[in-house]
Amino acid sequence: MMIMKTLVLLSLLASVSPLLTFAHLWQIKEWRIDRLREHMKTEGVMSQIFGKTRPALLAAFLVSGIAGFGGWQTGVLISFIAIGLLQAFLNKQPYPVWTIKAAVLCLTGLAITSVLTMLAYANMSDANLFFVAIPLVQPFILMAAWAIWKPIDLHFKKQIMKKAKEVRLKAENLTVIAITGSAGKSTTKELLSHIMKKIEHLSTPQHVNSEIGISRWIISSLPVNPNAKALIVEMGAYRKGEISLLCDIVRPQLGIVTFVGNQHIGLFGSQEALLSAKGELIEALPENGHAFLNGDNENCLKLKNKAKCKVTLAGTGGPMDMEANGIEETSDGIKFMIGDTGFFVPVHGTHNVTNILLAVSAAHHLGIQIDESAERLKTFQPDMHTFAMRKAGGIMILDDTHNSSPSSFSAAIAWAASQPYEYKTLLASGLIELGEAQDRIHRELGALSSGIFDRIIFLNKKSAKSFERGFGRGVEILTKMPPPVPNGSLLVCVGRLSENQISALFPKKPANVKT
Repeated sequence: MMIMKTLVLLSLLASVSPLLTFAHLWQIKEWRIDRLREHMKTEGVMSQIFGKTRPALLAAFLVSGIAGFGGWQTGVLISFIAIGLLQAFLNKQPYPVWTIKAAVLCLTGLAITSVLTMLAYANMSDANLFFVAIPLVQPFILMAAWAIWKPIDLHFKKQIMKKAKEVRLKAENLTVIAITGSAGKSTTKELLSHIMKKIEHLSTPQHVNSEIGISRWIISSLPVNPNAKALIVEMGAYRKGEISLLCDIVRPQLGIVTFVGNQHIGLFGSQEALLSAKGELIEALPENGHAFLNGDNENCLKLKNKAKCKVTLAGTGGPMDMEANGIEETSDGIKFMIGDTGFFVPVHGTHNVTNILLAVSAAHHLGIQIDESAERLKTFQPDMHTFAMRKAGGIMILDDTHNSSPSSFSAAIAWAASQPYEYKTLLASGLIELGEAQDRIHRELGALSSGIFDRIIFLNKKSAKSFERGFGRGVEILTKMPPPVPNGSLLVCVGRLSENQISALFPKKPANVKT
């Protein structure tokens, strides 16, 4: 009896670490089943559900013959607990951000685990193996907790979105500019906000682009800023109908589509569905509204027919309503001309010229003259993780870790090709949510990188293998202590990467030598 009670307690304690780990992952995927499913397709279902260390440890116990002796289950569970404590001690334990939702789901998961272990204790004569298995199936238990709370969660979301819509409708004289696209929407939002400094306005914070995030932001921001004349809203989407829902809440009069590629195509299912979803913004604009489209992007051009309002095409590849000429990238930024007006913007990557043109076009529609936009943009500072250059020691770094799309990846490769550094390293996380195009896109990116980079390092093994086939030679997987990149070289960082992963490649400082 005492042994069974001990197993119940140990099983609960051993469940905490895997529960928190999976909660961290799922929260990154915004608690969405569709995004979680796509992640597992890429990373592997078994490793994401059960992990690797704990199943291997259990298998070692079973194969070694120790399982033939009494009390082996206690040893397994104590080992599981030790793994969790070691992860916490080494700051390797992933935790969710403790929002109300994360706390409720984790506590519910632990409650379900408690109930299951107590039921097993009361009703199963030999539940030893059950207690050992419970920590391994915490992802399923967290999914059960999510399913239990899903109806209540949906109810509260609907109430929040309804309230946001009411708040927006009260601001009758507010001009709303909505921005969407597979890439470039955050940069375009920041460019436009910078140009509009003299117009009292609000702009969605970084990473706030979903219906619930935008709704909460509107509820908290609009009432305390009654003098705001404009609202700049970045809109993200992972399936059809989500941008339409956002438009119903914010009622945009101006709409900007920066680029339509194949990011998240695995969630949308097809290029046509993705294009249709982005087109929901253009369809939602009123007849007296205005659409601004990337004229250099073939998919964006297709959206022109969806508009019932005026459309401005901005681009660099032919006659456009707003066109840049004489484009030149310098060590400090980009120079170009719009008509007779010269622009210098301290950003890198000539692909950003179209984002600048879209921001200037929208600002011009709002009454800001082109030469005034040019003057304002001289002082623009990009987000430090959005195609931004910085120096660390003797290494020049292109930090594009806010972006994770094929188009931004291609732009980083093209930019690196134009740089004068003798040695160039690419550090990439690997792209996700690309569906059946995952392998092909990484092969194509590898082929583009051939002859440009001396060294390629990936986080994701599957993506690395595909990239390697296009690159034509070996691709490394990032280790805890990788060989450093040489001083005076270029390090291009693309995709979701932490600062620790980047800094692991910096040249090591020599230890002080005592004489």
